[in-house]
Amino acid sequence: MSRPLSGLHVVECASFVAGPTGGMTLAQLGASVIRIDPLGGGPDHGRWPAAGHGTGDSYYWASLNKGKRSISIDLRSDEGRELVLGLATAPGPDRGVLVDNVVGRRWMANDALVARRPDLVHVRVQGYPDGRPAVDYTVNAEVGIPQITGSEEGAAPVNHVLPAWDLVTGMSVATAVLAGVYQRSRTGAGVYSEIALSDVALAGVANLGWLSEADERGHERPRHGNHVYGSFGVDFACSDGNRVMVVALTPAQWNALVSVTGTGDVFAALEPALDADLTSETERYRLRETIAAVLRPWFAARDSATVESELNRARVLWGRYQGMTHVVAEHRAGGHPLLTDLALPGGATGITARSPIRWDADHGDPGAAPELGRETDEVLADVLGLDARTIGGLHDRGVVG
Repeated sequence: MSRPLSGLHVVECASFVAGPTGGMTLAQLGASVIRIDPLGGGPDHGRWPAAGHGTGDSYYWASLNKGKRSISIDLRSDEGRELVLGLATAPGPDRGVLVDNVVGRRWMANDALVARRPDLVHVRVQGYPDGRPAVDYTVNAEVGIPQITGSEEGAAPVNHVLPAWDLVTGMSVATAVLAGVYQRSRTGAGVYSEIALSDVALAGVANLGWLSEADERGHERPRHGNHVYGSFGVDFACSDGNRVMVVALTPAQWNALVSVTGTGDVFAALEPALDADLTSETERYRLRETIAAVLRPWFAARDSATVESELNRARVLWGRYQGMTHVVAEHRAGGHPLLTDLALPGGATGITARSPIRWDADHGDPGAAPELGRETDEVLADVLGLDARTIGGLHDRGVVG
């Protein structure tokens, strides 16, 4: 089926997570994305996780760049740079869209690009707004999240493995591209948009109200381990050793949890004794340890299959703790329509995702795994109109791979 961005052409010159995520998002919505890499691949080309316990193709690189056309260019040569500039500023109403994270290269500065195409839609990913480098794990530390993560007894900061700010920045990149294309369609003017990873993280914690809370209190939020902050939610162990996460944000969710566990009389007696109204989210948070102690025996007396059945029947908000191997097994059993296998150039098979955005109830095609420089000749002929002899000369001189 035709995807909504079919016909839009995007050039991506970015490494690691944020920029490639933005390009992948656009590609899965139908855009034609040309990915530019240096000869031999960029710093993320072989990044873990990789096939063969780290010796083969990068699952990471292949999955983030699927569905794109790959061109490999010597970015240090004048001829190579000229090719990049030509691709980024190619004429046509649906071209002239660039995503990059190139900082400090004067030849790729926005003014140099705009001199060639004034209506360029240019989205640049940065670490900090001033151009200094940063990654998810450094900016996450700076906005204070590791200080409030972990067990109540912990003293050292606790990092997490998910590059959440990179992923949010990638979505911001896609949003900025679409906003820029829309503005250009209305006004004819180009757009230069800069998105700093540090700004995305700072905006995230500010918009959640976490900085306001710290300002008012004058100290850090306490750590509560697996308890949900400001509401009731915590993990419980079942009789077979499996654990589930149960959350009650609303009065309806609280009532469902109390009903299925048969603890209504206990909590009805506790409320006057503790001067509490447990229909209040704040009160459930204040008395979280007491509530968990009352509920814990119900879970401990049942295996996880029984718990799942009864919680689902009562419409309780919950989730099971499971490893990624369980998710893989569910995928192999056909349990996740979003997921699909991805054949890598070296022969390995990875697992990747289609677009989580269902367009007319369809996730769409995930896109094929990239191979470094595979579409170099095709792109040079298609976009720049170079003939086979000229392209052959570029290969002979080592300008392209």
